[in-house]
Amino acid sequence: MAHSQTKGVKFVEGQSWQQIKERALAENKFIFMELFATWCGPCQYMSNEIFPLEQVGQPINQDFISVRVQMDSTASDNAEVKKWYADARSISNEYNIQSFPTFLIFNPQGQAVHRIVGASDAPDFINYVTDGLYPETQYYTLLKKFEKRPQDIYTAKQMLKAANIAYDENTARRAENTLANSLGTDELFKKENVHILLAAAKFTNSKAFNLIRNNKEKIDILLESPGIANRTLANVVVNELLQIKIDARQEPQWDNYQNQLAQKYPDIDFVPMFKKIKAHYYLQVKNYVAMKNTINDYLSSEDFTPHQLNTFAWTIFNNSSDPECIAAAISWSKKSIIEDPSSAFLDTYANLLYKKGEKEKAIKWQNKAIEMASEDDRPIYQETLDKMMKDVQTWEN
Repeated sequence: MAHSQTKGVKFVEGQSWQQIKERALAENKFIFMELFATWCGPCQYMSNEIFPLEQVGQPINQDFISVRVQMDSTASDNAEVKKWYADARSISNEYNIQSFPTFLIFNPQGQAVHRIVGASDAPDFINYVTDGLYPETQYYTLLKKFEKRPQDIYTAKQMLKAANIAYDENTARRAENTLANSLGTDELFKKENVHILLAAAKFTNSKAFNLIRNNKEKIDILLESPGIANRTLANVVVNELLQIKIDARQEPQWDNYQNQLAQKYPDIDFVPMFKKIKAHYYLQVKNYVAMKNTINDYLSSEDFTPHQLNTFAWTIFNNSSDPECIAAAISWSKKSIIEDPSSAFLDTYANLLYKKGEKEKAIKWQNKAIEMASEDDRPIYQETLDKMMKDVQTWEN
C-alpha cells in the first residue's frame, strides 16, 4: 500500500480564504474545505487514515482545491493558523458549524453548494464529496428546491439523503414526512423503497428509526442482508448519543457507555459497533496492542470491509514491531486480499511478510502486486521489491 501514502489529498497552505476563492475561480475548480478541531478524534481519523489514501486523493485533487481550517484555538497555534482565526469565526457563524469534522464544498464562484458532517470510510466519503459536484445531489442546492416544492417526491428523496449526510435533522425529518405520507408504510416496506427507511433513520426519534426497530427481521429478509437492520439502529444510537463524548485525549469509559445504551435500547445489539469504535479509537491514539486485541475479537462476530482491514494492517506495519501485532495484521491483510485482491492490498500483505522475516514469501507476493498494479503505480511497487531484494527496511519507523 506504499503508493497510497504519497498520493493523498493535497491541502493548500499559506493562502488566505480570499486567495483560495480567487484561485478556484481562475482554475474553474470547486473548493473542498475541512473544518476541524484539534481535540476531535474523528477529525484525526480522517487526517491520518482517509486523506492519505490515493483513492481519496486522486478524485479530490482532480476536481477541487482543498483547504483545512482549524476551528478551535490553542496555545501552540502557529502564525498560519492565527491568520485564519477571523475567517474561521465568520465561516462558523455563516454556516452554523456545530459538529466536527464538517466539510463544505464551494463552487468555482465561491458559493457554498454542499455540506458533509462526520467521519466516514473512504468509499462512502468519496461518494459524499462527489455529490458536491452536481446540482441534483448538492445539499444547499437541493435545500432551495425543497423549500419551494416540499411535496415533490423526487426532490424529497434527494433531500433526505443530502440532509442526513449534512446532519440537518429538521430538513431530514421534513423530507422523511413527505415520503412517508406519500408512499405510506406498506410502500416503504417494498424492496425497492426500503433503502429510504435506512437513509431516513439518522435520529432516534424519527419515524424511520422506530419502523426499522419494530421490523428488523422483515428488513433483513427484504434486503437479503442478515443484521443490517440492527447495524443501522446501533449506528444511529451511537452517533447521536456517544460520538460527541469521545475525546482522543482521554480513553472513554467503554463499558459504562455500552451499558447505558443497552439499558435504554435493550433490543439492539451494540457489541459489534463498540468493537469497531474502539478499534478506530486505539488506532488514533496509537495503542496498537489494544487495537489488535479489539479487531481480533471483532472479527469473530462481524467483519470489517477489506479496505478497513487493509488500513489497520498497514498502520501496524508502519508503526509496530510487536510480533503478535504483526501476526494479527498478516491475518487481517490475508483476509482483505481474499475478498479484494487489489495491488494495494497485495502490497500490504507482502510488506508485512517481509517485516516478519519471511523474505521469500514477501518477494513472491510483491511480484503479484506489481503484476496487478497500474502502469503508473508499478515503479513504486518495484522500488519496494528492490528494497526487499537488498534486505533494506521498507517501513517508516
